[in-house]
Amino acid sequence: MLLSRLFKKWQQAFWHISKKLGPYAPLVAMVLLGLVILSASRLGLVLWKLDRVNATGKLLEILLQGIRTDIIQLCLLSVIPVLLAPILATRHFFNVWRKFTYLWVISAIVFLVFLEAATPGFIAEYDVRPNRIFVEYLKYPNEVLGMLWRGFKVEVFTGIGFTLLAIWAMRRFMHPWLVSSTPSWSNKKLALFWPLILVLIAFGIRSTTGHRPANPALFAITQDSMVNSLILNSGYSVFYAVYSLQHESKSSKIYGKMPKAEIFKLTNAKDIDIPTLKTLEPSVKRDKPLNLVIILQESLGATFVESLGGKPVTPNLEKLKEQGIWLEQLYATGTRSVRGIEAVTTGFQPTPADSTVKLSLSQKNFFSLAALLSKQGYHTEFIYGGESHFDNMRSFFLGNGFHKIIEEKDYKNPVFVGSWGASDEDLLNKTHEQLMAHHASGKPFFTLAFSSSNHAPFEFPDGRIELYEQPKATDNNAVKYADYAMGKFFEQAQKSPYWKDTVFLIVADHDIRVRGDSLVPIKHFHIPGLILGADIQPRKITSITSQIDLPVTVLSLMGIKGQHPMTGRDLSSEPADRLGHAMMQYNYNFAWMEQTPKSNEVVVLREGKPPAHAVYDTKAKRLSESAPSANAKEIERRALANVLLPALLYSEQRYRLPQ
Repeated sequence: MLLSRLFKKWQQAFWHISKKLGPYAPLVAMVLLGLVILSASRLGLVLWKLDRVNATGKLLEILLQGIRTDIIQLCLLSVIPVLLAPILATRHFFNVWRKFTYLWVISAIVFLVFLEAATPGFIAEYDVRPNRIFVEYLKYPNEVLGMLWRGFKVEVFTGIGFTLLAIWAMRRFMHPWLVSSTPSWSNKKLALFWPLILVLIAFGIRSTTGHRPANPALFAITQDSMVNSLILNSGYSVFYAVYSLQHESKSSKIYGKMPKAEIFKLTNAKDIDIPTLKTLEPSVKRDKPLNLVIILQESLGATFVESLGGKPVTPNLEKLKEQGIWLEQLYATGTRSVRGIEAVTTGFQPTPADSTVKLSLSQKNFFSLAALLSKQGYHTEFIYGGESHFDNMRSFFLGNGFHKIIEEKDYKNPVFVGSWGASDEDLLNKTHEQLMAHHASGKPFFTLAFSSSNHAPFEFPDGRIELYEQPKATDNNAVKYADYAMGKFFEQAQKSPYWKDTVFLIVADHDIRVRGDSLVPIKHFHIPGLILGADIQPRKITSITSQIDLPVTVLSLMGIKGQHPMTGRDLSSEPADRLGHAMMQYNYNFAWMEQTPKSNEVVVLREGKPPAHAVYDTKAKRLSESAPSANAKEIERRALANVLLPALLYSEQRYRLPQ
């Protein structure tokens, strides 16, 4: 009751003085209400994450800079009405202006409330405010709605509740404006004040007198990416994500420019038709090359593998690693499944743009393992438990060498179906069935199987595992079930006729929740990788390795000789302790980690800011800021060249097989 009375008094007071504001009264109301709502939301988020905010020592600056980003957002929402004001706000069209601004202001505030209400759940899952992932997931309503309903009911109902409350409150607040009588400003006064209002709005959006307008990089004032995102509001974060998606072809240039000749020199490429083209001489000579099966495990980070410093929820993987080539310091290139698919199946380096799985210029004639192997007579297929259109996988695979796709609709009487499709058990049973058929046909094959059980809301059949923890629907239990399904598959595979003719690669696409208080949380890019099968001899590779090294390595072990444009290393032909490197894309930060005899040097390229330097301790899994080393400039140049090279190869369509 008290809040209702205060609301009513504020409403009456505002509309009482609104005559002085003339036709701009509803826009002023939108700005004032927006500042209150967004600041209150930010304060709540800051209190929720107070330990990480306090660790930065910049609490007051975060709150003040937050108001600045709110002004940017609210000015953006004011642009269209202000541009239309000289026509619609005149006396002749004032009724139209009144109705238009009534609907506009209500919609704008409800939009902001909806996004802020969605923010806590999104941060809990992704450790950042709603961003491009939030936008991209709108393309897949079936999968996302199913996931939200099964795993995030509290967040869904909270969001709906706040949104409905905002609609009710704003309709009530704006009612006096809708029923107001005549305009209080003359057309002449409107025309005189309009340029001033427009200039104020433009300056509010620009928010700086510098050469470039404000963008999220300007507000990256701490080493913690999540805390930096708190400075923004979720509306601005989503607006910028949409804007960035329209400019992805130039995205790598946010780190700086470099002449093409120098890019090629620093990356050992050549200025020819396919700059990175090379001929693979396999480390194992074979009369008949082996088959290949890649099991891409959803979200199986090193945090779930005990021997890599994680939890004891992968006992079958721990047993299997003694039978093959185990990669102790393997790092993912990104934080999304499509980034992992890109690295493992094409060997392509990461950029700030979206994965090439989803970009337009890579939907055909783009290099992939399937494209290379299909030219050598292999049958190539992708097996998935869900719907293969998700993340544009179907289009990308069929356009780049895959002959067949098996998805949820192709499973008959599956053991279990969840939000993301058939379970890992069903996936690997289907994989075994397919491999038996391929072996019987006598034709070589490449099969990519992509799991999905370890994905929120973490659904899997009962009675398969002893739960690691309660309740059942947790990531640790889902990983343990995924490991169970994988162990069961390999028990079958090792007794099957295709085993002696096949190389298997088990690798994660990324860790489950990549987060941390550093510019790039390298600890959460650490993933397991294992190559086994056929005559593969057990060994451990202790050097720093990247996902992009895997496709080159498995081809070499298979005995494949051929040309390819991949830039990764053939780990099978190198000493196990050779110094290596890895690259990681994290939001708009790019980390280049280079192994030296003394340490693992890291340089982080950032949008609109100088490179940051650090050292990564693989044993303690700690990234520590450091002063630039003697060869820091050289490492910076290598890092920049290695993020500009893939952007160049993509935009010029030069990452492919020879015609």
